[in-house]
Amino acid sequence: MAKHRYLADLVKEEQINFIALSETGRDSFPDNTLKTLCAGRDFLWHSLAPHGRSGGILLGVDLLVFDIGAIAEGDFYVKFTLRCKSDGFKFALYGVYGPAQHEHKQEFLAEMANTCSRETLPYVIGGDFNIMRHPQDKSSGVFDFKWPTLFNAVIESLDLKEIVMSGRQYTWAGPGDDPLFEKRDRVLVSTNWEDKFPLSTVESRDGNISDHTPLILNTGSSTH
Repeated sequence: MAKHRYLADLVKEEQINFIALSETGRDSFPDNTLKTLCAGRDFLWHSLAPHGRSGGILLGVDLLVFDIGAIAEGDFYVKFTLRCKSDGFKFALYGVYGPAQHEHKQEFLAEMANTCSRETLPYVIGGDFNIMRHPQDKSSGVFDFKWPTLFNAVIESLDLKEIVMSGRQYTWAGPGDDPLFEKRDRVLVSTNWEDKFPLSTVESRDGNISDHTPLILNTGSSTH
């Protein structure tokens, strides 16, 4: 319940218009829980069931701010096709959860490359990718370049830009008194989405409710 209250307070304080949760570990949510998460606002939600014991995505958007054209899902993402009511701008919103298991990372990257390469609208894709990009994304230990190299190749092929996170260097903390820190969560945008919102920022928040850091995407416009 502390997590629910924290998120509800964040929605009110930050004027949040959409919520993407990764690694939910469940395939459905009671209506009262969803109402609490968005602080009683009129959100539409869609959830993706986890694979076994890991994964799961919950994506919700404010119906006062967006019209929803379509909802789609893949093995590792939920996608909303949205239209901003304020100006008619249409874009695609992807919430992703990349698998922690190495045997599924190739499948995840292939789905990301294939899906995004066919996208005709400006789009933003964010969540827990479970893949780092650079050695500085890890606080210590051996850095395996295999998956970061493939991940960066996909990002480059799609001509995506990462909105650089401010506030901290890492987004995930491991267990124990001397934890390992990694940057696993990020927000990527297409060039035509960035053209629409050139002042966008991604800011970290101190939640202390999860081993992952909450991230706030602010478009820099009147509709956050």
